Amino acid sequence: MLKIHNSLTKCKQNFVPLTPGKVKIYVCGMTVYDYCHLGHARVMVVFDMVARWFRASGFDVTYVRNITDIDDKIIKRAQENHEPIEILTTRFIQAMGEDASVLGVLPPSHEPRATQYVANMIAMIQALIDKDIAYTASNGDVYYAVSRFPDYGKLSGKVSSELYAGERVTVDPYKKDPLDFVLWKAAKPDEPFWASPWGKGRPGWHIECSAMSEHYLGEHFDIHGGGQDLQFPHHENEIAQSEAVHDLPYVNYWMHNGFVRVDNKKMSKSLDNFFTVRDVLARYQPEVVRFFILRAHYRSPLNYSDRHLEDARHALDRLYTALKGSEALATETLDWNDPRAQRFMEAMNDDFNTPEAIAVLFDLANETNKTGVLQGAILLKVLGGLLGLLQQDPQQYLQNKVTIGDPTFTAGRIEQMIQHRLAARKAGNYTEADRIRKELLDVDITLEDNPQGTTWRRG
Repeated sequence: MLKIHNSLTKCKQNFVPLTPGKVKIYVCGMTVYDYCHLGHARVMVVFDMVARWFRASGFDVTYVRNITDIDDKIIKRAQENHEPIEILTTRFIQAMGEDASVLGVLPPSHEPRATQYVANMIAMIQALIDKDIAYTASNGDVYYAVSRFPDYGKLSGKVSSELYAGERVTVDPYKKDPLDFVLWKAAKPDEPFWASPWGKGRPGWHIECSAMSEHYLGEHFDIHGGGQDLQFPHHENEIAQSEAVHDLPYVNYWMHNGFVRVDNKKMSKSLDNFFTVRDVLARYQPEVVRFFILRAHYRSPLNYSDRHLEDARHALDRLYTALKGSEALATETLDWNDPRAQRFMEAMNDDFNTPEAIAVLFDLANETNKTGVLQGAILLKVLGGLLGLLQQDPQQYLQNKVTIGDPTFTAGRIEQMIQHRLAARKAGNYTEADRIRKELLDVDITLEDNPQGTTWRRG
């Protein structure tokens, strides 16, 4: 049985769906005012892996990942760029989709944009006011009264004294209590607005996900996910909003992936230590980045460095090298009774333990390299596919763009050098042949001689 570490209970629990054979998942997506950084990529890849495994396990998956397309940061960036908000958000939504696609992230079942569900948010806010859990302040903003929700803090584990001392509590003279958070912001000059019972304005950030998750998944659903930084206050506030409105549990299982770190500091735009997905993909193949993310357990910190990316590249090369020669074989139906497949399944059912699942892939690669039996390579490819890995043609992958060394070493130039080396060997000029091999090796290109000729690969 699949076990999930539930951030709400702080322990692993057997996954029992609300509806047998079906799973409903909501993940907080991107605020689209800039390009995605590697932290965003981790969220997308991790929950793509989760959705893939549920499907492989026979579940009917409804996966919702929202887009925040109205927010203080978006408004500020649009004003700085002197462009309409819609132009800004459309550009970065497209860029986000391109980044996700190149990383092998399958589209979610639904990808709602916050601006399309403002009416739902207004209805939810009104319901909170009617229950006397929200109030309209003198400045036109609407606030959630945290003291009227006794379970506030149950996800983050923070008690009231910690929350008051916390640095993320916003000081606002219009609040009745410092812990109260905004549901609706009164309109300001030169900002977008919608009509509401409380005047013109726009929704706060937290109410967006409560409204959109309810629209697609209902008042009570299986899994809510996102980055660890969203646990408080965003997810805590979602619980308070949704459970106060419906008098029902909001979510059964909460999943949070760990931070991406650089020099032991969280990668973030506020610290200016982030790398965009496009920065990283300029140097590494997309599958290397996906492999780098999945090789760590989703709840653990992910330490970014060139050394770690290079290590991931060499490791993925080893797996693809084991697949060489198996391209022409038909992919067989996966036999879960195979002991290797069982180990893989046990790892994935243990809170999506991708490091252990990938260890199974390396065992299969080692077995294939030692025995030459290609059945192991077929199983390697099939199991890798469940993680969104190892689906490229091995030779094409191994001959892809050189990431370290001189970028002028194109495939055409390399083939020419191989022919020159072959001619040198035929002429008995082994010194020249060795020089060519070394020149290629210096830029991380390895030649492999075999009875059929000479092939090459990176690394």
